[in-house]
Amino acid sequence: MGILKQLQRRTPLGWLQLSHEKSRLLVALSGIAFADLLMFMQLGFQTALYDSNTRLHRSLRSDIVLIGSQTRNLQRMSTFSRRRLYQAMDIPGVKSAEAMYVSNMIWKNPQTRRDTEILVIGLNPDKPAFDFPEVNQQLPEIKLPDTVLFDRASRGNYQQTIAQLELGKTVKTEVEGRTVTISGLFKLGASFSADGTIITSDQNFLRLFPHQLASSVNVGLIEVQPGFDQKHVVAALKARLKDDVKVLTHAEFIQFENDFWRVNSPIGFIFSIGVSMGFVVGVILVYQVLSTDVNAHVREYATFKAMGYRNYYLLGVVFEEAVILAVLGFIPGITVSFGLYHLTGIATNLPIYMTAIRALQVLVLTIIMCTLSGAIATRKLQAADPADMF
Repeated sequence: MGILKQLQRRTPLGWLQLSHEKSRLLVALSGIAFADLLMFMQLGFQTALYDSNTRLHRSLRSDIVLIGSQTRNLQRMSTFSRRRLYQAMDIPGVKSAEAMYVSNMIWKNPQTRRDTEILVIGLNPDKPAFDFPEVNQQLPEIKLPDTVLFDRASRGNYQQTIAQLELGKTVKTEVEGRTVTISGLFKLGASFSADGTIITSDQNFLRLFPHQLASSVNVGLIEVQPGFDQKHVVAALKARLKDDVKVLTHAEFIQFENDFWRVNSPIGFIFSIGVSMGFVVGVILVYQVLSTDVNAHVREYATFKAMGYRNYYLLGVVFEEAVILAVLGFIPGITVSFGLYHLTGIATNLPIYMTAIRALQVLVLTIIMCTLSGAIATRKLQAADPADMF
């Protein structure tokens, strides 16, 4: 029995069986790498979906945010009366309450002259609303009629336009048939719902959207006075304001946008299904490999049982193979994902990148995937009887 224990400790039986059939091993690793690649890409797109659509939210200089009660997300904003901002100023602890206008519209790419959808932000140029130094330094410029700032990280062909602006020149283009002047740049990035963003003054916004009244705002930015409890101010605002507005903290405003894309948008569900499909594909592929291996060596396993080895040792060999396949298949999977993340980021201007947490998440899923496949493949092994085999 002591010799058997030494053999059990020293003989890497699982690796020897896998490496004996090199072609089968390569096929298995390719399948696992493909499953990992599918999970990496779906998780990457899912994170890019949430990050790209909340970058604007995260950059806001606001403790509390007011939005219309019918608002679904940033691209589907409803309006509420500016009177609510005046009422908010009466609440103890409210330092300021500023209006912001938000809407999507079609503009002509100044370089290609093609129509594309872009997000337009209108704000008070005397009160910085974002943590964008580039924007805050250029706020006086957007006070000029029909003058805007352009997002240099917008999706599309804008190299010549950006080069001209960086040289200090201005560029003119059309927005809904109205000529506007691009006087400067800032960096935000494209999202799944808009190719880019322009920022202008509230007065210029109302010129671009003549159907929207100045008294109907999309977002209210509330700043709390130092020393006041934000939770108490939120509770007071909810009690004071009418049902036509939602009162959210800055963090709740970000979560509100994420919840729309996760729950109410089909694209968030599609990415979740994609991750599940990658997992299922991996289970099937690994099961086929391990099941074939068990069937090919069932007589050898039966011989081990006749020699005194217990079922748990034989099952351990199969699980050893599963873990080896998981780790070796993960390496090419994550390597190719790095390259595809880089290419996708360049092509789409979306924030898609590898993180340590995601790599660990996929590695754990891969090990579970292979272990589950091993558990299914060992059902026949447990029933192997030496007497039946010979």
